[in-house]
Amino acid sequence: MGKVLHWCALWLTVIAAPVLAEEPPLSLTVLGSGGPGAVGRASSGYLVSVDGAPRILVDAGPGTFARLGETGLSLAKTDIILLTHLHADHAGELPGLIKARAVAVRAPISFSIFGPQGHQAKGEDSYFPATSRFVDQLFGRQGAFAYLSDFSGHITFNIKDLPSNPKAGLKPSVIYSEGDLTIRAIPGHHRDAPAVIYRIEHGGKSITFTGDIDSKGHDDLKTIAAGTSLLVFNAVVLDPPAAPPILYTLHTAPTDIGSLAQQSGAGRLLLSHLSPATDQNRTEVEAAIRRSYSGPIKFAEDKEQITP
Repeated sequence: MGKVLHWCALWLTVIAAPVLAEEPPLSLTVLGSGGPGAVGRASSGYLVSVDGAPRILVDAGPGTFARLGETGLSLAKTDIILLTHLHADHAGELPGLIKARAVAVRAPISFSIFGPQGHQAKGEDSYFPATSRFVDQLFGRQGAFAYLSDFSGHITFNIKDLPSNPKAGLKPSVIYSEGDLTIRAIPGHHRDAPAVIYRIEHGGKSITFTGDIDSKGHDDLKTIAAGTSLLVFNAVVLDPPAAPPILYTLHTAPTDIGSLAQQSGAGRLLLSHLSPATDQNRTEVEAAIRRSYSGPIKFAEDKEQITP
């Protein structure tokens, strides 16, 4: 009888034991969902977790440092950084986040950083450094924050300047591969700023980040975003003529966002990099997108976590 009671107790213990939820292969934490203006949202920035571990930082706009702290997430395993382009509202917080990573571990760190090649626009005064030059100007031996390279453990930067000139028929290239984790990239088009579109794949799921793209970047987006689980699309402007004409040479209007999401077969659409115009006119924005796209639509909020 004692043995029977013993086995019954063990059986009940097994039945009553909590079942640990399996971590999703990919998840996204929004560190910044706003645009360049100081309107209460941090600027563009995302942290992608792989099997539950925050591994990949996508853009680093102002305010993302503070939002990271508010989420309670650690950068201890973050070793990949993807920069869509080098405008200040997408890359201005990089030094702070690099320092946060150093403090989190206090040991040698090796970062893989990807971003666009630089250029001097012909006939224009605009100049954009290559990502390698940009990082060197920040953290190199004569950089503005040179001290960080050995601040809390030696930091090594492995930087890859990616092609950023869209061409007809160009296919996405694999820029990172580790087991089942694959990251692909293709040039985008953001007027004179060199830009890159990224797709992260793992465990049968995928997240595609448009960055800022105008109408000339649409073919490249459709190519890389085909069948993506989650499409993160920057939504800065309303449909013409609601915004100044120059903004349509930098960003994609909602009607076109809907068309592109539908053509790419995106499972879900997350609207981010929101400006006051799009944030305050959500009904109008969603109605324009719904003309083409029938999948789930969500407006991003700082600090929220999303599983594709």
